Amino acid sequence: MAPSKTLFCVPSVAKTPEEMAGDMASAAAIGADVVELRLDCLSSFQPRSDLERLLNNRPLPALVTYRPKWEGGEYDGDDDTRLEVLRLAVQLGADYVDVEFKVAEKFLNLISGQKPENVKLIISSHNYEMTPSVDELGNLAASIQSLGADIVKIVTTANDISDVSRMFQLIVHSQEKQVPIIGLVMKERGIISRLLCPKFGGYLTFGSLNKGKESAPGQITGSDLLNVYRIREIGPDTKVFGIIGKPVGHSKSPNLHNEAFRSVGFNAVYVPYLVDDLSSFLNTYSSPDFAGFSCTIPHKEAAVTCCDEVDPIAKAIGAVNTIIRRPSDGKLIGYNTDYVGAISAIEDGIAGYRVKDAAVSPLAGRLFVVIGAGGAGKALAYGAKAKGAKVIIANRTYERAKELANLIGGHALTLAELENYHPEDGMILANTTSIGMHPNVNDTPLSKQALKHYAVVFDAVYTPKVTRLLREAEESGANVVSGLEMFIRQAMGQFELFTGLTAPESLMRDIVMRST
Repeated sequence: MAPSKTLFCVPSVAKTPEEMAGDMASAAAIGADVVELRLDCLSSFQPRSDLERLLNNRPLPALVTYRPKWEGGEYDGDDDTRLEVLRLAVQLGADYVDVEFKVAEKFLNLISGQKPENVKLIISSHNYEMTPSVDELGNLAASIQSLGADIVKIVTTANDISDVSRMFQLIVHSQEKQVPIIGLVMKERGIISRLLCPKFGGYLTFGSLNKGKESAPGQITGSDLLNVYRIREIGPDTKVFGIIGKPVGHSKSPNLHNEAFRSVGFNAVYVPYLVDDLSSFLNTYSSPDFAGFSCTIPHKEAAVTCCDEVDPIAKAIGAVNTIIRRPSDGKLIGYNTDYVGAISAIEDGIAGYRVKDAAVSPLAGRLFVVIGAGGAGKALAYGAKAKGAKVIIANRTYERAKELANLIGGHALTLAELENYHPEDGMILANTTSIGMHPNVNDTPLSKQALKHYAVVFDAVYTPKVTRLLREAEESGANVVSGLEMFIRQAMGQFELFTGLTAPESLMRDIVMRST
């Protein structure tokens, strides 16, 4: 039987036995259930003396792995020698021993009748190219189990995030058969396989001690598993929310929403989805378990056509940043919280304006320049126009700028033309592109010389917190509004759509400021 809770294992890829012993102590200190001793990573290794010392003094259960090069490990010596070391680990009472499927039969013959009852044998298969079909995964799991594995381990590679759904199906099927299974999918598109193990019933998930100490591509830190994603609290009834984007690794949304969920006692987890094809993703993850999504670059516009129904504001903008799966019928409903978040932040950035719900917006009659014609650009343009501003759309591609300008009744420019555009002083500028986002922190959409004509400059980019655009705008005398403000306010709107509860504003602000 699989454990009632998914185990959390920290791998040690230390180069010396002494460092490995230190990693064991560190793993125990952060609350790991198991430590994996990757013997193949040791630069010098005396099997009997080193294994005895490591296992005799272990502060928590140990999983011994001696991975060969041909299965993605570091050991490139003779297999017979390697299997003898694993046999020694069995004799010395390691809690778990991992052996590769290709040599499992040979190893089982080697230890025939010698395995203590309390030593669990993991028979593993790793595919570094792709994730096979559900049927192929099922056949592989059956073959591994038939050899006599105590725990089946299948690890594949995600070329698309939809690949992970096949692993989830395998885990659920194995649970129904009461077969303990470790099912993980490598690389960034497979991260959700590591985070949602406890929901679907995986036996074990891995988290590294620190960044740089991963034992497989896409592995995240144990600290994030425990503290950001709270895997100890995830169960079959936990709702899954997440952010859809490409890229998505920089997003602060998981930290923000997971802590906010925890603060109000809402049983949910919020995960990152690196998505290439939005329609395919939504069709694949169509069960009620996946209750809602944030949508970011470059999928906000495609989300409009992927939803069953779209809120009128979001439809007018032509971009969706929030998708809710309606519980009553499973239909996907699209919303846009960027609009309110960004416009209210810019209004507050205008000197002297602090009156909420004023009849006339301080944007009324002002020249409002939007850089970018994508989802966020549409939200800002629509919002500014609705507040009475005169809207200009500037974009690298003039055709895209013209298309959006026509839609909202504004004017269009190229970015090159914007450099010399200053019909009046006191204009408002809003950058909605990714120009200046980490790692390209020295990029900026507009020269410092051109910024002197603007009274307020807003940048939707919030990594880094102070972009080159904002720094140079402030030096030029403008009031600046960080993308963090838009981020906080749109996230509060999303939280309320996700949960039906009032967003904990002060907490959400604190979280964002702590993480920047």
